Amino acid sequence: MKLTSLLSVATVLLLAFIALGSAKKSGDVTELQIGVKYKPTTCEVQAHKGDTVKVHYRGKLTDGSVFDSSFERGDPIEFQLGGGQVIKGWDQGLLGMCLGEKRKLKIPSKLGYGEQGSPPTIPGGATLIFDTELMGVNGKTLSNDKTLSDEESDDSEL
Repeated sequence: MKLTSLLSVATVLLLAFIALGSAKKSGDVTELQIGVKYKPTTCEVQAHKGDTVKVHYRGKLTDGSVFDSSFERGDPIEFQLGGGQVIKGWDQGLLGMCLGEKRKLKIPSKLGYGEQGSPPTIPGGATLIFDTELMGVNGKTLSNDKTLSDEESDDSEL
C-alpha cells in the first residue's frame, strides 16, 4: 500500500515537473501571426516570391528588448523574398505586402532561429517580434522616405 502511494506521489511530481519545464513563456506563439499596421490606400506594387525587396525592421524579443533595428542604422535590408536568405517567418510573413505597408510579425521559434537561437542576442526557442516596413520591390521605392518612427510604432497586439 505504501509503495503504491509513493509511486502515485512520484508520478504526480514528475508530471508537474514536466508541465513546468514545457510551459511557454508569456507572449510566445506557435504559428506565424501577421498584423497589418498600415496599408496604403492603393497597392500598385506588391511583394511576391522571387522579388528583390528592401525592408526596414525592428526586431524584439517578447520581453520588449530590441536585438536589431535597420531603422536606427538608416539602412533597410535587401534580399530575395522566398529565397531562404532570411528566416522563414520573414519569407512567409512579407508575401503580398504592398510598397509602403507596415506589418508586425510574431514569429514562432520554428520559423525563426529554432531551439539553437542566435547567441548571444537571441536565446533558443525565442518568439521574435518584428515591426516591418516594405521600402522597395525590384528597384521600385517609395517616393517619400517616410519610415516607421519610434512614435508611430504600434506595440498593440495583432
